[in-house]
Parts: sequence; structure tokens; C-alpha cells
Amino acid sequence: MTEDLTGQGVVVTGGGRGIGAALARAFAAAGARVVVNDLDADAAHAVAEDCGGTAAPGDAASAEGLAALVGQARAALGEIDVWCANAGVAPIGGADAPAAAWAGAWEVNVLAHVRAAELLLPRWLERGGGRFLATVSAAGLLTMLGSAPYAVSKHGALAFAEWLSATYRHRGLRVHALCPQGVRTDMLAATGAVGEALLAPTALDAEDVAAAALAGLRDGRFLILPHPEVAEYYRVRATEPDRWLAGVNRLQQGLERSGAL
Repeated sequence: MTEDLTGQGVVVTGGGRGIGAALARAFAAAGARVVVNDLDADAAHAVAEDCGGTAAPGDAASAEGLAALVGQARAALGEIDVWCANAGVAPIGGADAPAAAWAGAWEVNVLAHVRAAELLLPRWLERGGGRFLATVSAAGLLTMLGSAPYAVSKHGALAFAEWLSATYRHRGLRVHALCPQGVRTDMLAATGAVGEALLAPTALDAEDVAAAALAGLRDGRFLILPHPEVAEYYRVRATEPDRWLAGVNRLQQGLERSGAL
């Protein structure tokens, strides 16, 4: 299945930088009308100006912030055809990570998707169509050493995207889970030595990830894997979990020996 994005109304959360900014620019280049959301108002305005879109700064995780964003987007676009749930946080830490880190990861990486869907579904189901693109990360399919809140919450984001697709596919909803590994963004830089060791060697530019996302939307694919090797890792994880866990634990031990963890 292919789809022309010309004239489509698109909202990108976390669109002020990184993957979000690249998505906003890619959708605009494809002819879509774009609303750029970010907590950083200056960044949202800069990207919106760059791609001829509309800036809608604010909190895309809270119920109040999402209600305001959906209202602003509908005022600018008329209809929201594609919602890019891209905003995310990646706190470092394990089981002992502060409660605030766990709560923040859950709010931004999972509940923001749930709250957005709650607001968008009635209109989409009534008209028989809509697109939900969740920036999940390969961590949602695999894991992320050094960041339990990120790994766990991204699994939650994937689970919610799967549930949406399984529940509403026959009613015209198309759901896509964008699952890159390392991407050259501020978030990767913030992971420090762990990200440098695990993700940086195969990291892609954000523009490459955005191009893969649009190709996935046009093809109607649920799983969008900018790093194709993730499919094999995911297969081994599902079919040979002990082998996969042993391999990941060897990576953990190597990070510990190097001082990265």
C-alpha cells in the first residue's frame, strides 16, 4: 500500500530537535501540513519556520497539555491525519533510579501516547481513518543497558502501539512503531560512555530515520526498522531468549570492565 502525504495534517511532538525535527521537515517536504510541538518554544518555532509549519509549544505528556495541543492542531489543520508521538526521555539508572526518573519515563514515553490516542480516536473512528506513528526505539523490542526506566517504558510504548493496531486496524486506524537503534541526537550524546560503546558505531543521522519512517508509512508497515539488523536481534530474542540474554549480559560485563557502567 502506498499513500500520498500531500495535504495531510501532521502533528510531531518533540519536534524541536533530533528525530522530531527531521520528521517535521520530511513530512513538509512530502507536501504535508505540519504542526511542530516541543517543550522548548524557541526550538518549535525555529523548526516550524524552517518547514513552513505551525509551532505549538507545550507539554505533550500531560492531559492538559495534550488537550491544548490537539485543539491548536485542529485549529491550524482542520483534521489531524497523522500523529507522531515522538517526544521521549531517557533517564539513566537501574532498579535504583529515582522515583521521579521512573515516573517521568512512564509519563512521557507511554502515557503521552495513551492520552493522545484517547483524544484522537473518536474523530478517527468516526471518519474511518488516521495514522499513529510512535517513536519507540529498538529498546522497545530489545532492551537498553544502563537505563532500566527507558527500556521498560519503551516496551510499554510498543505494547500500546500493538494494542492500538490489533484493536482498530479494521476500522481504518494505521499504527506504526519506529524502532531505530542509535541516532546522532542530543539524546544519544547524553547516554555518555554506554551510548558511545553500544550505539554510536552504527548510529544514523536523524534524517535517515525520518526517511525510513515515511517509507514505512507509505508501505503500511507496523514495525519500521531503520537499522535492519534489529529484525534478527528481535527474532533471536523471541525464539532463543536464553541465548539472547546471555549475549546481552556479555555486553553488560564488557561495559563494566571498561568502566562505562
